[in-house]
Amino acid sequence: MKILKTQTLRGPNYWSIRYKKLIVVRLNLESLADTPSNEIFGFYDGLVEVLPSLVEHHCSSGHRGGFLDRVRTGTTMGHIIEHVALELQTLAGMPVGFGRTRKTADPGVYQVVFEYVDEQAGRYAARAAVRLCQSLVETGIYPQVELEQDLKDLRDFALQSSLGPSTENIVREAETRGIPWMQLGARSLIQLGYGVYQKRIQATLSSQTGILGVELACDKEGTKRVLRDSGVPVPRGTVIYYLDELEQAIEDVGGYPIVIKPLDGNHGRGITINIDSWDLAEDAYDAAKAVSKGVIVERYYTGRDHRVLVVGGKVVAVAERVPAHVVGDGHATIAELIEETNRDPRRGDGHANILTRIELDRTSWELLERQGYDLDTILERGEVCYLRATANLSTGGVAIDRTDEIHPENVWLCQRVAKIIGLDIAGIDVVTSDISRPLREVDGVIVEVNAAPGFRMHFCPSEGIPRNVAEPVLDMLFPPGTPSRIPILSITGTNGKTTTTRLLAHIVKQTGQTVGYTTTDGIYLGGYLVEQGDTTGPQSAQVILQDPTVEVAVLETARGGILRSGVGFNESDIAIVLNVAADHLGIGDINTVEDLAHLKSVVAETARPNGYAILNADDPLVSAMAERVKAQVAYFSMHPDNELVRTHTQQGGLAAVYEHGYLSILKGDWTLRIEQAANVPLTMGGRAPFMIANALAASLAAFAHGISLEDIRTALASFQPSAGQTPGRMNLFNLGDFHAMIDYAHNPHSYEALAGFVRNWDGEKIGVIGGPGDRRDEDFVALGKLSAEMFDRIYVKEDDDNRGRPRGDAAELIRQGIQSANSAVDYETILHETEAINTALDEAPRGSLVVILPESVSRAIGLIEARNPKPNLALPTRIETTSEPILSNAPEHLANSSPVHAESSGEFVQSSG
Repeated sequence: MKILKTQTLRGPNYWSIRYKKLIVVRLNLESLADTPSNEIFGFYDGLVEVLPSLVEHHCSSGHRGGFLDRVRTGTTMGHIIEHVALELQTLAGMPVGFGRTRKTADPGVYQVVFEYVDEQAGRYAARAAVRLCQSLVETGIYPQVELEQDLKDLRDFALQSSLGPSTENIVREAETRGIPWMQLGARSLIQLGYGVYQKRIQATLSSQTGILGVELACDKEGTKRVLRDSGVPVPRGTVIYYLDELEQAIEDVGGYPIVIKPLDGNHGRGITINIDSWDLAEDAYDAAKAVSKGVIVERYYTGRDHRVLVVGGKVVAVAERVPAHVVGDGHATIAELIEETNRDPRRGDGHANILTRIELDRTSWELLERQGYDLDTILERGEVCYLRATANLSTGGVAIDRTDEIHPENVWLCQRVAKIIGLDIAGIDVVTSDISRPLREVDGVIVEVNAAPGFRMHFCPSEGIPRNVAEPVLDMLFPPGTPSRIPILSITGTNGKTTTTRLLAHIVKQTGQTVGYTTTDGIYLGGYLVEQGDTTGPQSAQVILQDPTVEVAVLETARGGILRSGVGFNESDIAIVLNVAADHLGIGDINTVEDLAHLKSVVAETARPNGYAILNADDPLVSAMAERVKAQVAYFSMHPDNELVRTHTQQGGLAAVYEHGYLSILKGDWTLRIEQAANVPLTMGGRAPFMIANALAASLAAFAHGISLEDIRTALASFQPSAGQTPGRMNLFNLGDFHAMIDYAHNPHSYEALAGFVRNWDGEKIGVIGGPGDRRDEDFVALGKLSAEMFDRIYVKEDDDNRGRPRGDAAELIRQGIQSANSAVDYETILHETEAINTALDEAPRGSLVVILPESVSRAIGLIEARNPKPNLALPTRIETTSEPILSNAPEHLANSSPVHAESSGEFVQSSG
């Protein structure tokens, strides 16, 4: 077997809207393509022996053991690899369950799709699954040592990608609230929300955390001084920098017992407590000095260590922290008890786990010695041996929830301390013999205030009630009623995507909001080009959604990005599907127009229930998507008598149609006229039907989104199909004696759409045509036929990049298409695009139209602009007019319908239908 390609999907995708994190493996089964599993000697027994837990896989049968039944009776190796990849991840602590396996058009090649938790682990699981199954096929076994190594590697990947327990806790709470999140590229930053509504966290620091508060909290001595001056009980202490200052410092704090700790330490490093002799004090000084230049000497206060968590000025959780320890059973040695404690599956290395493994260090040995123990000591049943002096969870400590026990006065004091230091999220360390009594009564003190406090002791204590401490964090960052996501308006289709995207963004700009949009030309923010190129994939969408200035996102979403990585957002407010036609077929295992429609429907299915899916009622493949969407549906049509539109609007649905020369909105019995097509420059005076359709889709989407009719009308009138505003989309140039047009039509559907305009031209029609080399042979023949029906003269050229096709091959196929449709048409083959364009322009007769369908739009525009084109005069219109009366006020039932907002400035006509 051979893995041909591996893709990582990160959003709603061709395979699933619900399961967004999928690995797609294109797998060649080679000699196993025609061999079901039941015909491979020893395979079933070997598989069950190495992975007995596969019995839990129900598969399509829906019962325990269902998958193994399939293996025993015979199934494809691709299907088996899918399940093995899932099980390997599950055994490594990353439970997953979704998968699909489908045969491709290539013999023996399958697409194996399965869920992942971590990207690198998922890709590794694919390779390991193939390796495991190949070994079983060839030898009947997979060595246990190999399986253990696979699982170790998978766990390592999971650990490396872990967000950490505190961050994970906040992210999961965000997910339950429907707040989107994403990892940013530096410093472990997490973005919550989109655009202008975003907030950021780094562990438990938030974008609202003040830098002065963090700096003060990191200065332990400065913190104590500020708190002491505010009347807060804190330990007596001082800071020293040299060993010869230690003796005087001990005397200044009142003598032994004392605590010595680093001035700038964290996670309990370098801290020694309950020091009662000079020798211990010297050793403790050395340990603290190794961590920090400054050393704090404090009076030691007896009592239990508590962490009080304050979020947004409120105490939300309290935990008693108990240092790492073991409890005797009367039989085991201390070393054996430590080993047994570390077997707890919640314990791991470092502080990224719920609990941390107990590891012994210098202070542990000293503590054992002071207690009169060594590792071979057998403790009596119930006898406690402490292994760490400090109670940090990162050194193996445990936590006991005390939230319901803290005294109200202590609550007030801790909330006050957080405000004094200036932290929105603060971990306040309190030493007291009884947290249920005021500190002043029991000689308790506040020993530290921590910025970025860990949450795991609160949401997963060793004893007591787990506290959802992420909830108040999200309440603070996103108070009830506060938005977290900007509106997302997404556009897809075979043709017209870029024009519709640009027009819709132009309409939204009329509202005064900052718009970020992506197109095949580039990424734009607030009207400025951020990145040039084809930016219609999920990474480009992320640029828009991460930008803190963007108020509305308008995102062109193309097939390639969906196939490669999935859609770059989980939900949209408006999803537009313009059309589905044959293009790029045979690429990416999308072999039929029905496959392409299923792929495009992913965009429609992302529309939120209270949003809209805007669908083309004239395209059966698009209108059928209504059955799959969860959003409200609105249709657009070039035909006011479209039966689907008529039925939909009679039932109270929303639609947009081209009727009597107007772009109009329909709802119920009412027609709201937006504008005459004659006044919409994009439609070329009503000569370009497909541009009218694009304008209908954009206007309907804007109206459904709540944009006023006046803003829509203003935008339609000011949006020009120019090289500057819509490069490569019906850019018409006046070259004096004749006109030239540049359009990026490159498939049969777009050629047919362009023909709707070209046939209305009165003079000779000349075409400079070609197509991308990765299209099918029959696609080039179709382009030739359509060109012969559209043009009087044709220049056949090829792209500079033939995408693997031999030079001249595409042009020959186009020539065959021209001859089969109209052998009398005048045509010439000039392979070089620049030469073909210049020849057509040089030989164009008076009154003619030269239509250029280039590979490089910018190059073609440059060739025309070098000829100093004149300003375009208004084209004569070819649209219907009407003398029906126009009413100035909206009917109440339409004006009040939600989320559609009708403006009093709108023009309404009661429908005769």
